[in-house]
Amino acid sequence: MVFQANVFKIVGLMLTLVLSGCSSLTGSDVKDPDVRLLKVDVVKARLLKQDMKLRLRIDNPNDTNLWVRGLRYKVVLNDILIADGDYSDWFIVKANGRKNFSVPIRTNLWEHLKDVTRMLGKPNQPVHYRLEGYLKTGFLFGDNVRIGREGDIIPGDLIPE
Repeated sequence: MVFQANVFKIVGLMLTLVLSGCSSLTGSDVKDPDVRLLKVDVVKARLLKQDMKLRLRIDNPNDTNLWVRGLRYKVVLNDILIADGDYSDWFIVKANGRKNFSVPIRTNLWEHLKDVTRMLGKPNQPVHYRLEGYLKTGFLFGDNVRIGREGDIIPGDLIPE
């Protein structure tokens, strides 16, 4: 009985220390990380499915390490949903540092063939893209940081001559 009581006291003390440490990390001076889409690589392209990698970078503007537990994402081209899903690898972005990482995605452009063909048929006309979702952060108690990037790409710039 005495052994169990001591174990409970030690566990209680550890939880108190961990919780107080976490509360100091959630102060008002903590800034959201910046997530950027660097590049999209085509890994394998078949008729009914395409495997790609989103190359992303996270910049951590804080003086503490950032624990990343995953990413929920959606990729849209000219209002056409190309891919959405979850990425659940854990990693750490050092304090005031940055980290590049890749997210594997699978798409089915066949269902959007008409629209994609129309976009590629005008190689000098910009195609609007949007990456949206949220970054799952935190070690014990998670936080979701909303991410959103958008811009234009020129299909002709991506097609090799």
